[in-house]
Amino acid sequence: MIRRRSRKDALLWWGVAGFACAAALLWRKRPGLALRGRVAVITGGSRGLGLALAREFGRQGAVLALVARDEAELAEAAAELSKRGWPVTTWACDLANADEISVLVERIIARHDRIDVLVNNAGEIVAGPFETFTPEDFEREMAIHLWAPLRLIQSVTPWMKHQGCGRIVNVSSIGGKIPIPHLSAYCASKFALAGLSATLRAELAKDGIAVTTVCPGLMRTGSHWNAWFKGDHQREFAWFAHAASMPGTSISAARAARQIVAAMRRGDAELVITLQARAAALAWALAPGLVSTIETFANRLLPAAPRWNGHAPKTGWDSCSKWAPSLFTHLGDRAAERHNELRGHPAPARGRFGKR
Repeated sequence: MIRRRSRKDALLWWGVAGFACAAALLWRKRPGLALRGRVAVITGGSRGLGLALAREFGRQGAVLALVARDEAELAEAAAELSKRGWPVTTWACDLANADEISVLVERIIARHDRIDVLVNNAGEIVAGPFETFTPEDFEREMAIHLWAPLRLIQSVTPWMKHQGCGRIVNVSSIGGKIPIPHLSAYCASKFALAGLSATLRAELAKDGIAVTTVCPGLMRTGSHWNAWFKGDHQREFAWFAHAASMPGTSISAARAARQIVAAMRRGDAELVITLQARAAALAWALAPGLVSTIETFANRLLPAAPRWNGHAPKTGWDSCSKWAPSLFTHLGDRAAERHNELRGHPAPARGRFGKR
């Protein structure tokens, strides 16, 4: 009798699991929100992942409103997108400035009458040992990754509520799900954004607004050239450039953009991009102590804080060395050309491994 009941219980649980899997597959196959004619605001849209997202939104018929600080980069991105016949407007704005954000939303509404999709993508990476970070570094990362998205969401949600629908995409990071050595300020701000995003999803659903949290792993956007490095900046840059360029550790920006837009259209709660990032997030959820121990050993391989003053941040362009660029950063360097990351610099050479 006990054995028969246990079999029935097992069959019941297998049935529930099968139903859940089938429901998940059907959910992922839903086409979701049609983008033709929808107004999509993309911050950090002039280069990198933001530009890749703009291309994907444009391909699906959206009206593009690109936001970034640099007017020249915005003009370059708009020229490329316009050649493809996609409607695009550009908006120069320093997202660290609260006053500029409120004016920005008013101007976009005045131009387009509505905002259907907000993609909080703008970001900045500062890598280095914790000892080299200042309070201002943390404040800057929080301003870009938390306060700017929050202020934009507060500005656009009244309009989305009036429309009766809307989509908000907050691009956090795998560094917003698990701690990563030498990215303390970045992780702190991305954890904050992920928490805000998940909370707002629950609160805004009643108004027809779906909030999606995106946590990408490493992507080949070419952003390593415009990231900031502290301490032994040449070695920090070499580690980051190689990890963000190798096909086994990173994903192409175009592929990531397709996944993000598809998740947004379906209204998914969360998207973690790359198999490695999903595995890391699962490991942290199940065994944070073990992952922390592994990271402790990995941290010993990273450059130590120098005895000399390493507090001044350096860009990738200021951090070239015999280690990078190299043959192994070639894919990332090509991505920099495709995604407008060169910022007037010549195409990078391949260091000691050869020339272009």
